[in-house]
Amino acid sequence: MNISQQRATADAARPRVRGTERSLARRAELLAIGRRLFADRSYDALSMDDIARQAHVAKGLIYYYFQSKRGYYLAIVQDSVADLVDFAAREAELPQLDRVHRTVESYLRYAEHNQAAYRTIVSGGVGFDTEVQAIRDGVREAIVDTIADGAYGSRDVAPVARMGLLGWVCGVEGATLDWIDRPGLSRETMRELLVRTLGGTLRAIEELDPAYRAPAPARRDG
Repeated sequence: MNISQQRATADAARPRVRGTERSLARRAELLAIGRRLFADRSYDALSMDDIARQAHVAKGLIYYYFQSKRGYYLAIVQDSVADLVDFAAREAELPQLDRVHRTVESYLRYAEHNQAAYRTIVSGGVGFDTEVQAIRDGVREAIVDTIADGAYGSRDVAPVARMGLLGWVCGVEGATLDWIDRPGLSRETMRELLVRTLGGTLRAIEELDPAYRAPAPARRDG
């Protein structure tokens, strides 16, 4: 299931929010509070009473918007995912190399300025959870598609190219988590490091499948 399908499913399951600015703002506020709460505590460690008390709202209001604690948690993850994917997929009209740089830059900028949300997306926050894992996998696929489109001009790539890019994305997740915890590198240096390791991945993909030539900037003779 891709990100669009996941969001459509979540929207269908969610009670319709009253179409007023105040109501929408209230829901967004609850999601922001939830991001902070679940970033620092496990899913089981927070009761609905805890959440309501720290959000300074009646517990019934959370049920009204999200139906249950689990519905609330999944809405938080979905909301964070939407932000991250939107950041990473911007500027699709740029040249291929610029698009790759912008994708990595946007990804890091999002992680740097939304650390709790990023940890929620990448780490899950509740241990192994099939629905949260599916959402995270959807994020990975979206980033792979964006990078493939930037490198090859197409999102429909052969298995070796997809697996190579997926392995790079998984490595980016781990490196970015460490970077926001121990920010010893500037965002610019981190971006260049990740782009250069992507170049190595693209060259390895070409060696295994010559149909997928690494873009000129990634080639050692480029």
